[in-house]
Amino acid sequence: MNLIPIIMSGGSGSRLWPQSRSLYPKQFLPLVNEQTMLQNTLSRLDGLNSVSAPMVIANEEHRFLVAEQFRQVNRKASAIILEPVGRNTAPAVALAALKAKTLSEDEEPLLLVLAADHVINDVNAFHQAVEAALPAALDGKLVTFGIVPGHPETGYGYIKALNDSETKAQGFSSDEQKETFEPSSLSAEKIMPVEHFVEKPDLETAQGYLATGDYYWNSGMFLFKASRYLEELNKFRPDILEACQKAMEVQTADLDFVRLDELAFKACPEESIDYAVMEKTTDAVVVPLDAGWSDVGSWSSLADISEKDEVGNSTLGDVLLHDTRNTYVRSEKKLIATLGVDDLVITESDDAILVAHKNRVQDVKKIVERLKAANRSEAKLHRKVYRPWGAYDSIDMGDRFQVKRITVKPGAQLSLQMHHHRAEHWIVVKGTALVTNGDQEILLTENQSTYIPIGVVHRLENPGKFDLELIEVQSGGYLGEDDIVRFEDTYGRA
Repeated sequence: MNLIPIIMSGGSGSRLWPQSRSLYPKQFLPLVNEQTMLQNTLSRLDGLNSVSAPMVIANEEHRFLVAEQFRQVNRKASAIILEPVGRNTAPAVALAALKAKTLSEDEEPLLLVLAADHVINDVNAFHQAVEAALPAALDGKLVTFGIVPGHPETGYGYIKALNDSETKAQGFSSDEQKETFEPSSLSAEKIMPVEHFVEKPDLETAQGYLATGDYYWNSGMFLFKASRYLEELNKFRPDILEACQKAMEVQTADLDFVRLDELAFKACPEESIDYAVMEKTTDAVVVPLDAGWSDVGSWSSLADISEKDEVGNSTLGDVLLHDTRNTYVRSEKKLIATLGVDDLVITESDDAILVAHKNRVQDVKKIVERLKAANRSEAKLHRKVYRPWGAYDSIDMGDRFQVKRITVKPGAQLSLQMHHHRAEHWIVVKGTALVTNGDQEILLTENQSTYIPIGVVHRLENPGKFDLELIEVQSGGYLGEDDIVRFEDTYGRA
């Protein structure tokens, strides 16, 4: 048996702005502990039997973030498939299934489909649920994991399972179920056929769901054979499968990444796996999961799973509270003090502050929409921007000048480039820099500097074993990041 985790990492996390940005979304952030959400998802796989290296489905724009976060925790992906455009989960899983069949020595690899940005506090319970679901998946069933609801939640979709009496009425006996789905740690009756999926309910409907005991939150996690998913997709949405097959026919390898035929994939319809397959197939079964799960879909949901004081406050960073209740406060750099407030979310990043009532945090995306409409950088980027060679932090900006703090990883180099509209002055503050400046190659150490005039071809490289840090002062009539003409680039950027 070959179990391949498929990690879906295409979300933008706009409801967690200002920490989450479209080019640095929540799955790459350390929101609940010192590891990022993606890294927690990787760590969660430790201890599962027969698990292969995971596969990641990611946006083109996030490719270096994914690779770097794998590197930081000494992990290796079997493939990082880059979607030229987002087409929802049904095509994404199809790409993974097609790739898995070519990578696996097992003719029938199993796919464990996971989101990159979920919280699961009880890892042992998660492992037990996966192991319990394996026999059903090996038998050709499409398994979904239903979260045991703790309260009448209106923000999630639900899964209606057939209970024992309903199952018998439809021709399943308990013995037949046990013979087919004998799990390792859950009773056979806990692997149940799915009756149907339901959309997010209102509060009264959600309360009714809880009262029956037959409804579960839809986690968006699945387990099935790659071949079975492709069979069912071909049955219900052959147009999606055909587009994905065409996109994979001319795939190309680029460093750690798998690139698809862009035009073919853009022609693929956009559809979720629930709508395309799970709601239509007669082979869907649900395994209950009670493991402290959260999709961290908003600041209030993050507050719910955070440690609280005696009056319901959760804090992170340099925070001072007085006469404050049921409030979530997150500071990254500045002191945040509160006085006489209740039921708020207050969060600060390097370039923005959000203050919202807990009842309105679902509307944070409206703030992001306004930022995008105004073409403001705060919708896409943080002040600190990560690149495959390291990062830069824009620490000051004014009329015709900009100051950045640049960090280059050991052995890394920027592209060989030039600018039409700006000159640059580099001052090394830590480490050693190998600089190409026109027809010169210069080695600079701490407190040494070089000046690069407008139009001069240049490159920066770190030949050392430690991070290189320098201050860059740009001056000129236009300082945008698009004023770069690249002649050579290690990372395949245009």
